[in-house]
Amino acid sequence: MAKVKKAYFCKNCGHEAPKWLGKCPACGEWNTFAEEIIARESGPAVASAAGPLPTAKPQRVSEIRQNDLRRIDLGNPEINRVLGGGLVPGSLVLLGGEPGIGKSTLSLQIALAPNGLKTLYVSGEESAEQIKMRASRLGIHNEECMIYAETLLENIVAQIAEQKPDVVVVDSIQTIYTDLLDSSAGSVSQIRECAATLLKYAKSTATSIFIIGHITKDGAIAGPKILEHIVDVVLQFEGDSNNVYRILRGIKNRFGATYEIGVFEMLDSGLRGVDNPSEILLTHYEEALSGIAVGASADGVRPYLIEVQALVSGAAYGTPQRTATGFDARRMSMLLAVVEKRIGLKMFQKDVFLNFAGGFKVADPGLDLAVVAAVVSSYYDRPVGPGICCAGEIGLSGEVRPAPRTEQRIGEAARLGFRRIIVSGYLAPGIKRPKGIEVVPISHIGELPRALFME
Repeated sequence: MAKVKKAYFCKNCGHEAPKWLGKCPACGEWNTFAEEIIARESGPAVASAAGPLPTAKPQRVSEIRQNDLRRIDLGNPEINRVLGGGLVPGSLVLLGGEPGIGKSTLSLQIALAPNGLKTLYVSGEESAEQIKMRASRLGIHNEECMIYAETLLENIVAQIAEQKPDVVVVDSIQTIYTDLLDSSAGSVSQIRECAATLLKYAKSTATSIFIIGHITKDGAIAGPKILEHIVDVVLQFEGDSNNVYRILRGIKNRFGATYEIGVFEMLDSGLRGVDNPSEILLTHYEEALSGIAVGASADGVRPYLIEVQALVSGAAYGTPQRTATGFDARRMSMLLAVVEKRIGLKMFQKDVFLNFAGGFKVADPGLDLAVVAAVVSSYYDRPVGPGICCAGEIGLSGEVRPAPRTEQRIGEAARLGFRRIIVSGYLAPGIKRPKGIEVVPISHIGELPRALFME
């Protein structure tokens, strides 16, 4: 009889070590190592948790048939957009997000959607009665949706093989375990083994599977990093729990563009897709206010306008404060240094607070110009001219670089009725300029105040 093999795994990043360590050498977290059994004593061998699956044979490249990629319409335009036009048969999709953000609600709406698909909703966290209560609240009824409350992987795979659904939803991967391993559910080895088994079954039978995943306190997908490498698509559900708007962001997609977003509004009846996010991210004030600028952003193929708010005030203490909500604080500090160096504003004596409307988290460098415009407006306590928005990236020398997809940003600003948009002067001369909007090119950040306050 062979000895039991054990190892220690980091709960935060999945790093494996032969002995217990106080600090993880991979992620730097303390007291995250836990002992797990990775091999039992020798005995009857078990082939796979999924049982016998169809075997594939090697083929020459010239013999492989290239069929048209048929995508499945899930009945939700926002989800279809993030997935790249629909769900690919045989794909494994990972959906992560904070507790209470709406992951289970979104996954249940996918399962209950009247799209003609036979779905199996596997719940390891809730009973069938609890899921029925949520379904009644959503007001959606689909006779083709089956609810299955189970946590043992072997039973789940057996039911999938018996029912033969088109789409499977597993909520969540941290609650599923297999008898092939002695470790508890949610451990690194269990998550890795269960995800690999589901992937093998999805690819062998062309069954599309959604799996829900927890996240760590830093916002990353919980479990080993290999979980994100195994799946085909990684979706991040973001938003402020105090706000009604949610963003579904594509982080990884083997079948479409990454960093595509879908916008949802949380209502009593569930999540509702927002067709025009620009309208919810812009506020119409009765009078012009200082410190407010509008930036034209673009995530994936979707352009939208967002309101940037800045407050610049005298520093009451020796060290000025720098606070950013929804924006990278380090990039804000860099932009403030450029403003001080290239425009001459004394930012070292000022506290600066930055906020993006709607609770959105934005990482688009094309919003640099809008951030600086809001800061300059608050510094001088002068409102930005009416009907003006910005789109451009700022370099360390103060030069204004073209933002990606500037043409789409200009088109979105023109569609919403803006009269003037400030962009980089280094744009290609053949760019389309819609009627009704004036394109103001600037090459250096020093030209920004004149462009902002011109009548």
